[in-house]
Amino acid sequence: MRWRLILPALGLLLFAAEAYESNRDWNIQSSPHRYVWWSFIRLDSDPLNRSIRKDKAGWDLPYQIVDPGYLANASLLSGLPVFVASAFIMAGLSRLGVSQVLTFMISTPVLLFAWYYFLGWLLDRWRARRRVVNN
Repeated sequence: MRWRLILPALGLLLFAAEAYESNRDWNIQSSPHRYVWWSFIRLDSDPLNRSIRKDKAGWDLPYQIVDPGYLANASLLSGLPVFVASAFIMAGLSRLGVSQVLTFMISTPVLLFAWYYFLGWLLDRWRARRRVVNN
C-alpha cells in the first residue's frame, strides 16, 4: 500500500469536508460578511478595512465561540505544522491587503498535500526498511 498517495488524499478530504461544513453554516444569510470562519479559525476578507459597506443591516462579530467538531480537530491535530505555517503566510500577506480567505484557501491545501505526502513517504520508507531487515 502506498501511504504517500493515500495520506494526502485523506488530508485533503478532511480539509474539504470541514470547509464545506463551515461554508454551509455561514451561507444561511444572504448578505456578504467580512469575516469567514473555517471551523474556529477567523479569516478576514478585508484585512486593511478598505471597503466601505453601504448595507449596515448585517454586521459581523469579530469573535465568536465555536465548537470545532471532529473533522476540524482531526485535520488540525494531524496537520498542525501546516496550520502554523499558514497562519504566518496569512499574517504576512494580510499586511499587503490580500484577503485571508483567499490566502488560507490556496496555501493550506497545498501545504497539507505536501505535509501528508511527506508523512506517507516516511511511513513507506520505514515499512520498506522493516521489510528488508526481516528478510
